[in-house]
Amino acid sequence: MSVVDEIREEQKKALSTMTFREKLSYFWYYYKIHTAVILAVLAFAILFIYQYVTNKDYGFYAAFVNAGLTYENSELSTAWAEEFQEYAQIDPDEYQVYFDTSIALSQDMGSQYAISNQEKMLAMMQAGMVHAIVAETETFEKYAQNEYFYDLETLFSEEELAKYGAYFYYTDAATFVDGTDDTFYAEDEQTNPADLVIDHRDPASMEDPVAVGIILTEGNRLADAGYYDYLTDSEYDYQGYPADIVLGIPVTNKDPELAVRFLEFIGLGDS
Repeated sequence: MSVVDEIREEQKKALSTMTFREKLSYFWYYYKIHTAVILAVLAFAILFIYQYVTNKDYGFYAAFVNAGLTYENSELSTAWAEEFQEYAQIDPDEYQVYFDTSIALSQDMGSQYAISNQEKMLAMMQAGMVHAIVAETETFEKYAQNEYFYDLETLFSEEELAKYGAYFYYTDAATFVDGTDDTFYAEDEQTNPADLVIDHRDPASMEDPVAVGIILTEGNRLADAGYYDYLTDSEYDYQGYPADIVLGIPVTNKDPELAVRFLEFIGLGDS
């Protein structure tokens, strides 16, 4: 008999004389590390399988950038997602709807959190996962200057133009950022955009106006929900005018009509 066999035989004899509680104590003393490792691996495997099975693609994803996140509007966005999924008839067995109010972008992008948020947004837009972006004027204009949004005058039907044309937000294509600058906050060394005076509601004031957004500042459920209430402070005026809440449809969105359904959902243009 080998030494290992002898040890096993001794263990059997010792265990045979122990009570149930003593056996548990013995097992835990000698095998607690092994047990903990096995349980951890098992828990990770179960979590991975659960997420893989239950994970769904986005049927509609709207990014509410710099929305001034609070517990109340976080709860509201969850409720709205459920309502909109039903309203837009997006199959809940196949897709999920998400109104993301967690994205915060600072003006100078100095914080790691803001940088991570911007990288997340760019990656999701490039993958075509973002159906709509809502932001205050300053942030929205920086996206617009990088040509991230559809020209709504060429995208919308005649009926949609008639209904939403009065809410159009314009940017001047003559001032678009040169090149493909994914830093998003790159600015001309000679001109600070914040020093300009531009009325984004008035295309006649621009050299080459493009309708890239829908102004949601008033007259709809989103405006009344309190997400961007901080914009009433004059500190947030931009380019000589009070800041607005603006929605844009990224050019990578393959189903832009869903964003129009969202405008209907929040009641914009209803009278």
